[in-house]
Amino acid sequence: MAWFVLIYLASLVLLLITAFWSIDPFTTQIVQVWNIDNFRIILTDPTYRTIVGRTAGLAALVTITDVVLAFPLAYYMAKVASRRVQSLLFAAVLLPLWASYLARVYAWILILNHSGVLNWSLQSIGLPAANIGYTNTAMWLVFSYIWLPFMIIPTYAALERVPDSLLEAAADLGARRWRSTLDVVLPLALPGVVAGSIFTFSLTLGDYITPILVGGAGSQFIGNVVYSNVGIANNVPFAAALATVPVLIMAVYLLTAQRLGAFEAL
Repeated sequence: MAWFVLIYLASLVLLLITAFWSIDPFTTQIVQVWNIDNFRIILTDPTYRTIVGRTAGLAALVTITDVVLAFPLAYYMAKVASRRVQSLLFAAVLLPLWASYLARVYAWILILNHSGVLNWSLQSIGLPAANIGYTNTAMWLVFSYIWLPFMIIPTYAALERVPDSLLEAAADLGARRWRSTLDVVLPLALPGVVAGSIFTFSLTLGDYITPILVGGAGSQFIGNVVYSNVGIANNVPFAAALATVPVLIMAVYLLTAQRLGAFEAL
C-alpha cells in the first residue's frame, strides 16, 4: 500500500509539473521553462472547453442512466428475491466483468453499426434504421452497459443494510410502497448510489478506448485528446495539462461524495 501511494502520488506530482512546461515547435523537444500557456489554451480555446463539457456531460448522463437501471434491480435483489434467485442475479451481473473489455465493446460495435443487428432488426419489421453507430448516442449506450455492474453492486450493498423493520413500521403507519421507498429506502440507500456513481462517473470521464472505437474518428473527448497529444502530436506538456482537468473534476466529486457518506458504502 505504501508503494502504491508513493508511486501514485509521485506520478500525479510529475503530471502537474509537466503541465507547466512547453514544447519547442521546431525540435518538438520539451522545454522545461515554467509557464501557464497550456492551461490558458484550455480555458480560452472554445474547442477544448467544448471537449471538457462534452466529456463531463456524457459521464453525468451515463451515471444517471445507470442509477435508473440499477436501483430497481438492486432493490429486487436485496428485498424481494429469494436466495436462489439472488445468486442467479449476482452471477448475471458479474458474468460480463469476466469478459474482456474490448470484447464487450466490439460486440456493441457489431450491434450498432450501419449493417449491424439493431438496424437489421428494425428494418426486418418495417421500421427505419436507427443508424446510431459511431455517434455520441452509441457511446452513451456502451458506457451505460459496461459500467452498470459497478453501480448495481454498491447500491445492492446499501439496500441490503436497510432494516426490514423500518419498512414494516412505515407500512403500519399507513405509508404505501412508493411512499416508503421515497421517505425510507432512498435516503438510506443514497450513500450506496453515490458510491456507485464514483465508479461510473470517473471511469467514463477518463476512458479513451470507447470514444475511439465506438465514437469514431470525429469524437473528441478528454481521454482520446490526451492520447493523441501523447502519441501523435508528441505534446506531452499539453496532454498533462489536459489530464489534470478530470483529476480536478474527480477531486470535487469525491469531496461531495464524502459529505454524502459514500465512502461508508464502498
